[in-house]
Amino acid sequence: MTIDVLVVDDEPLARARLRRLVEEEPDLRLIGECVNGEEAVAAIRAASPRLVFLDVDMPDMTGFDVLEAVPATRRPAVVFVTAYDEFAVRAFEVHALDYLLKPFDASRFATTLARVRSQLRSPRDASLEPLAALLEEMRTRQQSLERSLRQPGAAWPERLVVRSGQELVFVRVRDIDWLSSADNYVELHTGGQTFLLRETISRLELKLDPTVFARIHRGTIVNIACIHQVLPATHGDFALLLQSGARLIASRTYAARLKRLVSNVL
Repeated sequence: MTIDVLVVDDEPLARARLRRLVEEEPDLRLIGECVNGEEAVAAIRAASPRLVFLDVDMPDMTGFDVLEAVPATRRPAVVFVTAYDEFAVRAFEVHALDYLLKPFDASRFATTLARVRSQLRSPRDASLEPLAALLEEMRTRQQSLERSLRQPGAAWPERLVVRSGQELVFVRVRDIDWLSSADNYVELHTGGQTFLLRETISRLELKLDPTVFARIHRGTIVNIACIHQVLPATHGDFALLLQSGARLIASRTYAARLKRLVSNVL
């Protein structure tokens, strides 16, 4: 049995390692590589791979978001790839799904692949039951987190801890002008300085006061108080000129919410 494989990871080195390991297996056929969630959803829908090595944390979508966007009947077998999400690792183990914890070696890959082959010999519906249970658990956890963080009076963090070289730096949240995704990190732009935080922008958004910060693009969050001017752009998008002089593009997807938020500021 030849197994069509799709590799999804935003890190070039991780994709290259998975590519090499897949190509060394005679019964695996690599049919594509994706660097983000949107590409992954499109590739799964178009090519129907039997197996996907799927990164958990990507800038635009999590691996769970990718699977949620694919109809249950079209979901492939999945090996999750993760660097640090301890909850996800525990969840994978509970639901008998396999995962690769970065950095992994050839021996761990071989062990994982043996389990995958066994899983793929099961009836398709049976092999997908653990995945459906995991997605339901992750959905419930996410909804619970959103409710706890969005409720009135929630304690929003006043500072974020970031690493600068060998030092830890405390950045006051109110001093952040804007944030942008950068692979598995978020760039914090504040006072002419840029710091990297090991986090995805979607998760960080949940930790920020929604009356102070607004998502203006899938990869950008802005401090509303830092907006100096709103300018029309192209294709329904618009541009934000910040007090610092930075110019950001706001997607029309987020236009309505942003306009409501800035109406009391501009």
